[in-house]
Amino acid sequence: MSPRATRRRAALLLTVVAALLAAGCGIRGTSVPVDAGAAPSRASCRAPETGRAAEGAGRVSVRIYLLCTSRILSVNRNAQLSERKAPIERVEAARALLEQLRQPPSASESSAGFSTAVEDWISVSGPAKGDPDGALRLNRPPEELPSYALAQIICTFAGSAAADEEHKVVLGGPDSDRDPLKRYECTEEMRSRPEVAVTSGVLVT
Repeated sequence: MSPRATRRRAALLLTVVAALLAAGCGIRGTSVPVDAGAAPSRASCRAPETGRAAEGAGRVSVRIYLLCTSRILSVNRNAQLSERKAPIERVEAARALLEQLRQPPSASESSAGFSTAVEDWISVSGPAKGDPDGALRLNRPPEELPSYALAQIICTFAGSAAADEEHKVVLGGPDSDRDPLKRYECTEEMRSRPEVAVTSGVLVT
């Protein structure tokens, strides 16, 4: 092969290689997941105003705590409460508030990013025999509840007639012999990190 033919062949090969490299310089798809961080949240977490039209005889405005992103925040609702007095007032308030927590968020609450972790099977009753008057017992030991649900319950009860004079809540499970009562407080840490709720109780002695 002549030197001229050799040079032409080499030039042709270089042209082909350059074309192949140019075709492959784009971004190629991959099946390997890429960690780009959490998706940006569009939740406003702004509590909607309570409709006054819902208020009436036996209905009062109450504050409950719902989930929004990774926190719990307060919203106002209208709940049905009778005018009966203590000692059943605390239990009645707890039941009415728990019922509000079990309800799905309204359309306006959902659009703002609110949700609830409190499920229908969770219930509350008054003190068992030998309990202090202000105690409340859930149908499951508090530490066995989902942490976000327990945080919602604690903070909702703490700001209501279900709490004691120090705005703390005494909760226990259904078995008074095996489920000791614990005192819970709704702290800023709990509102911003609801997962701490299950380990925040202090034994009632």
